[in-house]
Amino acid sequence: MGTPKVPAADQTLRILSLLAGSRGPLAASMIASKLDLPRSTVYHLLDALQEHGFVMHLPEERRFGLGIAAVDLSSAYARQEPLARIGRPLLAALVDRVRLSGHLAVPHGRDVLYVVEERAPGSPPLVTDVDVRLPMQLTASGRAILAALPKAQVRALFPDRESFVHRHVDPGGIDRYSRLRSVLDATRTRGYALEEGSVTAGLSSIGVPVLDHRGWPVAAIAVTYPEGAVEPEVAAALASEVHAAAETLSARIHGRRASS
Repeated sequence: MGTPKVPAADQTLRILSLLAGSRGPLAASMIASKLDLPRSTVYHLLDALQEHGFVMHLPEERRFGLGIAAVDLSSAYARQEPLARIGRPLLAALVDRVRLSGHLAVPHGRDVLYVVEERAPGSPPLVTDVDVRLPMQLTASGRAILAALPKAQVRALFPDRESFVHRHVDPGGIDRYSRLRSVLDATRTRGYALEEGSVTAGLSSIGVPVLDHRGWPVAAIAVTYPEGAVEPEVAAALASEVHAAAETLSARIHGRRASS
């Protein structure tokens, strides 16, 4: 005999699954239509989900997207090791090839949480150690993840200046959404994220997102090097190595072959 369903729980999980599978936020009417639920029921459930942080409302667009609590669930999955176990040997191989320290990070609210670090021989210790959290907009890993998100989702994560946290005084730092948007536009055009001295003075990083089967960023792989040590033409080749590792990790998460 099967376990009886709890209607409200079933409907709530269906809403979360729908939002997780969408490329961007959805209107309540669209959610109701896609799930064949009464609009009143959808609004009540969205209110409860918003109260607990699993859903965020985008008033300008009259749409709903996943909230920070939902993002935390995905990083909790990573903290329980599957992603780290799959990613660790790939990262070790990447570090061995490029002779630079590398790390794997996952989104954690407005931060990134580092779950794997592989240090190149002779390289200095980094702040991006395992279990360290850093503001997403400062890091190459975080910028790679943000650049792969829909713009509305990024705007919802950073609604005001108070959303931007800094490690040290940086006159040219990202302290407002317009600056973040400019950095993310450049990241998309370039094909990889670049961070120069925003986390640690004198160090730069290149980051690439790890995408799931829907094209949603679930993690990022990055490598770090002394500022000025990598010429622009070399940076593009280095980014290709990082991209290959990220693509392989994405493929292995979902049990498919990496594209050649």
